[in-house]
Amino acid sequence: MGSARCGRFGWLKVVININSFLNQRLAGAFSIAEIALTDDPLADALGREAVAQTRILGRELRLVIRSGLPERELSITLYHEILEAATVASSHPPQSVLGLNEAGFEAAAQRAHETWGEASVENLNRMLQFHGFRGQ
Repeated sequence: MGSARCGRFGWLKVVININSFLNQRLAGAFSIAEIALTDDPLADALGREAVAQTRILGRELRLVIRSGLPERELSITLYHEILEAATVASSHPPQSVLGLNEAGFEAAAQRAHETWGEASVENLNRMLQFHGFRGQ
């Protein structure tokens, strides 16, 4: 979980507000149209257990994330899902992401979390721009 210094009151816990991501433009001209939390089991395209699924509708991304994830895991999941979805949805993805597989997206998401901190719209844009996605 992230924290930030809060003046004379000490440390303030930073909590990810998933609603703050909705309908915000991301680098590569994408936006997150929906984030739903679920207690239902999720699976990837190969039937393996997953913590999230993302549907791509044009330039809109719709995420379903398993509820109850610790803040760090939620942050890494957001980085992972957005980078992977932007790569798949882009007609000409940047060279830096072309060779990534599931493990590569996970490693990139963990590096993004360590580099820029808790996922936010600004930090998702930093990650996408770092990997070569341009425009908003």
